[in-house]
Amino acid sequence: MPHHKHYKIYKPYRYLSQFVNNQNKRKNKKLLGELYDFPDGIMAIGRLDEPSEGLLLLTTDGKISDYIRSSKVEKEYYVMVDGLITNDAITKLGLGVEISVNGKPYKTKPCPVEKLENHPNVPERFVRDERHGPTSWIKIVLREGKFRQVRKMTAAAGFPTLRLVRVRIGDFILGSMKPGDVIEIAF
Repeated sequence: MPHHKHYKIYKPYRYLSQFVNNQNKRKNKKLLGELYDFPDGIMAIGRLDEPSEGLLLLTTDGKISDYIRSSKVEKEYYVMVDGLITNDAITKLGLGVEISVNGKPYKTKPCPVEKLENHPNVPERFVRDERHGPTSWIKIVLREGKFRQVRKMTAAAGFPTLRLVRVRIGDFILGSMKPGDVIEIAF
């Protein structure tokens, strides 16, 4: 039976959730392999798009990857949105909004959403100058993961995403990790 390796990392902003670059158009992109000397066969469990950051789990075990990506496991995000989000928008997001998936309309599943009254405990990162308008933070917990889903959801509710940080996957939390941190874990 092979001995598998598992890691949690804080994927930094502007990194791709991949280890090898086999596309010429992505020549100058930053890859996860630059952060740590990972073993052969390592894969990201799910993805965070390039402008997103936060908790990403890595494994050499495909079965664990399939389980974590399933609807059995919650993924929690802190999202900075453009504007002062309304209670109506929070309700709408929680009930599900229509987004586009592969060019077709898709209604997201109901999910817990709440406004965060204080700045969440995530590392500071400049997003934009306050002169360009107010921002607010929400917490959203999903059991599905369509391509750019959180960004599409907040835009559909009228509050585009400015910053997206995944803080939890199942029982694994980001905690006090900083961008680029890598910690070996056990399942």
